[in-house]
Amino acid sequence: MALSAPRSLFGIHSVSPYSRTDGTFYGELRVLENSSLSLAGETIDLLGGSNKFPWEAADGAITAEMSLAFSEYPDFVFELFLGNAPTTNSAETGGSVSGFGNVKGTTVKDAANGIDVVELTSGDTADLKFGKYIIKATGANTFDLFLSSDIDIGRGTDGSYLSDDLKIASALSVASGDAVEATFGLTFSKVGTPAFTTGDTAEFYIRPINTSSMDVTIGATANQSFPAFGAVLYAQKKGDGQMIEIDAFNCKAVGAPLNFARNAFSAAEVTVKMLYDSAKDGVFKVRWVDA
Repeated sequence: MALSAPRSLFGIHSVSPYSRTDGTFYGELRVLENSSLSLAGETIDLLGGSNKFPWEAADGAITAEMSLAFSEYPDFVFELFLGNAPTTNSAETGGSVSGFGNVKGTTVKDAANGIDVVELTSGDTADLKFGKYIIKATGANTFDLFLSSDIDIGRGTDGSYLSDDLKIASALSVASGDAVEATFGLTFSKVGTPAFTTGDTAEFYIRPINTSSMDVTIGATANQSFPAFGAVLYAQKKGDGQMIEIDAFNCKAVGAPLNFARNAFSAAEVTVKMLYDSAKDGVFKVRWVDA
């Protein structure tokens, strides 16, 4: 009788994390660089006397880990590895302004006497530019406007910086009415009689017209939970139809890098602990089929 063909592993296809509560999938990691499972054990030696060699060895603890290297960042990566689930927003056909609040002092944003809201100028939403904006009071009713980056400054009507401190507009006034910054599609709504303290600041964030968006805060004290999860890993399907699946029942990972490099896609590598699952009486299960 001839020997059977060797069973081999080739490539990687996907990793699909799932909820340990109800078994539903978070999604699928497809843009994978590599993945590996490592089971490293130790032995506990019995030493004594003048003998330089152990008299006996007992089995010690085994550490089971999965290494994941991927180049995509779906929402569940933030939830599982960074501790907070993102808020996903549907398409915004008119853009969005959010997070308007005072940074220094309390006189810029004021519901009675100041700027009560930053609005998207009606009919000018095509000029909205992505970024974080800072309002800085220069007088009782005047202010300068700053933008965090020029990454989107050419959207719609071209914007430009006025100085190295990232100022994009100066001497905007709410003395007699709303202040309008037409190049950026923004209206600053005056209420009452503004009485800014010079040097006070406020911030807000702009999203331009979009098909989708998300935001997530990492590290908030109320959102530092790293849920345990299961994960199903598949090697690449071989040309002869062979497939292999590894189901890790109880996984835990804390932390993930967000790498930025010039002219390169970001790649992250995460170490996942594989733990014992008492309900399934195991750490992981391997299934192979020659289809």
